[in-house]
Amino acid sequence: MRNFVAGAAGLWVPGAFAETLSLTPPQTEGPFYPVDLPLDTDNDLIIINDSTSPSLGEITHLSGRVLDEKGAPIRNAMVEIWQADQNGVYLHKDSDGAEKRDKHFQGFGKFLTGSAGEYYFRTIKPVKYPGRAPHIHFAVKMKGREKWTTQLYVKGEWQNEKDFVIRNIKEAAQRASVIREFAPVPGSKIGELAVTFDLVMGFTPTDS
Repeated sequence: MRNFVAGAAGLWVPGAFAETLSLTPPQTEGPFYPVDLPLDTDNDLIIINDSTSPSLGEITHLSGRVLDEKGAPIRNAMVEIWQADQNGVYLHKDSDGAEKRDKHFQGFGKFLTGSAGEYYFRTIKPVKYPGRAPHIHFAVKMKGREKWTTQLYVKGEWQNEKDFVIRNIKEAAQRASVIREFAPVPGSKIGELAVTFDLVMGFTPTDS
């Protein structure tokens, strides 16, 4: 698996220490986890394999850490993300509007966390999907544990107030923990964004 790492160190902010260590709430996997994974499953969703044509959308540097309930990093956790493309179409074969799917968007990626529990993806800012607020799906896979899933949302999006998945998160601190700011990258000439999203798991692993 080829991991895209250029510029990642400058975008991950160690000081963003899971804030109050509120546990990240698990959320539904949803119906569009890829049935058939793409040939390219690295952490750069903007470019597929060695193509020179990038996907449509606002380039977003997504980084964070996987932490246990005490704030200790969890290494060797497989973090997966998947999301709709700029046209609101998933990689999944049953996604609506498949004829409009951006063939240059990977749609799915994965990253194995390092010693600090860190992960990094280059993707696009999520867009509105029918019936849902813009979001990115996450899955975390660890040895001896069932797959754990959640979702990330864009701070300031009006659809957040009506999204039924967000509203199912009853605790305010947990709800706020999955709504993050997609901030402009200082000095970027192409309008890149960056977002930090720490995943705080509700247990201390025995083997990470």
